[in-house]
Amino acid sequence: MMKLAVVAAMAGSAAAFAPAPVAKSSTALNAFENEIGALPPTGFWDPAGLSDGISQEKFDEYRLAELKHGRVAQLAVLGYIAPETYRFGYNLTPGGLSTNDIPNGLAAIKAIPFLGWAQIIAFVGCVETYGWFTSPTGVLDLPDDILAKRQTAELQHGRLAMLAFLELIRHDSQNLAVPGFDGYDNLITGLPFIYN
Repeated sequence: MMKLAVVAAMAGSAAAFAPAPVAKSSTALNAFENEIGALPPTGFWDPAGLSDGISQEKFDEYRLAELKHGRVAQLAVLGYIAPETYRFGYNLTPGGLSTNDIPNGLAAIKAIPFLGWAQIIAFVGCVETYGWFTSPTGVLDLPDDILAKRQTAELQHGRLAMLAFLELIRHDSQNLAVPGFDGYDNLITGLPFIYN
């Protein structure tokens, strides 16, 4: 009798993990489910419902913001990791602070003087204003299938970079609060030869 109860309980609990049938409905999500960046297994993923009832123009505006944030995050990850291995060694301020003297990560915020921040902000402003680093025609001349593949890859790389930068900031801020909390002296621990 006990074995029968156990088998019945197991059969009942197995049904809880069976996929439930999902009815197709025409929601705002379906309007964007075939957009670039919607990939299996999640498809078009919008848990906050930001695309509910919006127009295609508004969706394109959101996608452009996601793309720009992804590009900035990719540069931020590079800017976070590159000083771990290489420094340019120029004077950030005339006759003053060298880039070799600036610490990595969040500690650099306090170490960079006003003129250093002015250089950084001026460079970013020029890139934003004049649109440097684009192709001469402004658009890549590729077949549609290759262009869609590259656009999807760029979105995915940007999404990954946003998560990576958040983790770098979390790790560094925890290391500032409790120095050596992880027992490592360097940010990149898997490749010790890069510090030699």
